[in-house]
Amino acid sequence: MLNPKHTKKYRQYLRNNMTKWEVRLWSDLKGKKMFGFKVRRQYGIKNYIIDFYCPKLKLAIEIDGDVHYFKNNRIRDQKKDEYLRTEGIKMIRLKNEDLNEDYDSIITYLERIFKKRAHELKVLF
Repeated sequence: MLNPKHTKKYRQYLRNNMTKWEVRLWSDLKGKKMFGFKVRRQYGIKNYIIDFYCPKLKLAIEIDGDVHYFKNNRIRDQKKDEYLRTEGIKMIRLKNEDLNEDYDSIITYLERIFKKRAHELKVLF
């Protein structure tokens, strides 16, 4: 189930309260800036909310801050990743510190991922 109603208010809250790295990455993904692919932010799939999602490529991108390293959150992230994998969705996890260290390299990495995923799914761009 995509963008279920029961997560709508929380998705809206997350869109209105994005972290600095979510804001920066969103500026490079929105408006089909990544090879013409539409990317959505704070997208709901079943009970999960994904920071960024490209429906055409079935590609999910999460930015993980410090809270993701607590045991309970790691377990929740693993369950989320597993569920998405069963739905044919590829998950990419980025760390805040990597974005902080070398943002341009992360964008180059994402460009490679988008191209590779398009090739895997035989999607033209």
